[in-house]
Amino acid sequence: MARAETILVVLNRALVALVLAAVFSIVFVNVVGRYGFGQSFAWVEEAARHLMILGAFSGAGLALREGRLVAITTLQSAGSPAFGRALRWLAVLIMFVFMATMFWLGVEFVRFGWNKETMSTGMPRGVAYLSIPIGCGLFLLHLALFAARFVREDFEFLADANPEQTPKKTA
Repeated sequence: MARAETILVVLNRALVALVLAAVFSIVFVNVVGRYGFGQSFAWVEEAARHLMILGAFSGAGLALREGRLVAITTLQSAGSPAFGRALRWLAVLIMFVFMATMFWLGVEFVRFGWNKETMSTGMPRGVAYLSIPIGCGLFLLHLALFAARFVREDFEFLADANPEQTPKKTA
């Protein structure tokens, strides 16, 4: 299971890196073309926007794993350890229900937009909307693999979220 989790993290990081590299590349080429040669591509703005959305949705699960999402820990720290664990389980449940709902609505949104075309590229809108179920599905996978550790121990998240490393305990 740890190997599958490591592979998920590596592939997810690669996806986010590739998407952001693609955004950088097409925007850079378009800027050079516009200001250097007086020519630009009309589709770049739309493609960059859709790729940035894919990057944001795809990176949400990694952000959860690395402790980069907003968290208010005052209430769970004020009570007993059992109370803190119960609150963390509640947070996991709420995140799961929210992302599962977003996944389902995202699939419906893709089906709804599949027969409509985007303005600049002419591709089906459903392709651009795939960011929602892809990102939410990745988040749900990360949550399923990470939830028990999140709830079991109150720890500082590691900057390098390698699933094989042991979390650092807080005092």
